[in-house]
Amino acid sequence: MDLDANLIKEKIEEYRKDKNCAQSTLMGICEVAGLDIEDLPALAAGFGGGIGGTFDEGTCGAVTGAVMALGFLADGKQGPCAKGLFNAFKEEYGSVTCGAITNNGEDKSLCTEVCVFAGQKVAELLKE
Repeated sequence: MDLDANLIKEKIEEYRKDKNCAQSTLMGICEVAGLDIEDLPALAAGFGGGIGGTFDEGTCGAVTGAVMALGFLADGKQGPCAKGLFNAFKEEYGSVTCGAITNNGEDKSLCTEVCVFAGQKVAELLKE
């Protein structure tokens, strides 16, 4: 599958204005893929702030949103693609834990960046 990484970036940045990281990442990827996104905000709502706002214990919403998108799009390669995303994200940011990236929710300045990274990594993985 060939998804436009630049369009994913644009859509994620647009959704980050009023959606959490999981919602923005999931919706941005899926919209570019041509999927109906109407119900996706509800699906991803509980994954913001490291799953329910747990921050220091929960996985970054950008990662969970991207893994959910892979569930729709990876066509039998969900596991390997999710592992590739996880490893690339951890290498780039040093952790996949929301609290480590956001200083336990105190500094969300990287949130849009990590969402874009995850979304563009999904596009890359789906090309392979």
